[in-house]
Amino acid sequence: MPDEQPLEAQLLSHAAEIRISQQLDEVEKIDIDVQTDLLKIVQGKAEAVSVTGQGLVIQEDIRVQEIKLQTDNISISPFSALLGQIKLDEPVNAVARIILTESDINHILQTDFIRDFTENLQLDIDGETLSLDLQETQVLLPEDSKIELKGRLLIKERENTQPLAYTVRISPRFDSKTLMVESFNCIEGEGISLEFITALLKKVKKLLKIRHLKWEDMTISIKDIKAEKNSLKLLVEAYVKQIPSSSDILYP
Repeated sequence: MPDEQPLEAQLLSHAAEIRISQQLDEVEKIDIDVQTDLLKIVQGKAEAVSVTGQGLVIQEDIRVQEIKLQTDNISISPFSALLGQIKLDEPVNAVARIILTESDINHILQTDFIRDFTENLQLDIDGETLSLDLQETQVLLPEDSKIELKGRLLIKERENTQPLAYTVRISPRFDSKTLMVESFNCIEGEGISLEFITALLKKVKKLLKIRHLKWEDMTISIKDIKAEKNSLKLLVEAYVKQIPSSSDILYP
């Protein structure tokens, strides 16, 4: 924390660091800077809040290698602020830079949040609806600007079920906000029609275009994506109506 930071702001920042650290399953380092003074605290105001963290682990082993977050002007509950709890009286805008390792991403893919998001996927082929049951998915970051997905799914058609194993190579477009499919290969699966592959690619491309995630009190927009060897860097903007508790994180 800066030396010129008022004592009350230092105490508030330190209290917030302790409280958030207690809510995390694991944390290597966290630094919270609440830019305010005693008068602003009494008024329930802060000029900004910045958070820098490394090795943050929240519930279900969801891990973030590094995060840097900065808010704009913030209006908080004065009493909760004095206790080291930041509760918003008004919505706030925030920008975050997040680094996820290859291992972090694959852990997230095993969470209930992702399972709920990807369950009951359906394809419409010539007026017939097929259901897709994702069995497993693995993300590989073998080199800069390359993302590989390896997975296995079950294709359910009435009483017939057929396995399909696949690999997909993805790379960011020039604007870095959109991911594009470079290649799609079937490793396992017999009699897979061209119509099915076409419909599946359309579904994958549609999922890759999702840039906004909405939770109860938060809307997150992905503004930039950069794939590097063994890590993925994201620039994210968030509109936050209320800061979620640890039990609310990553659940809609």
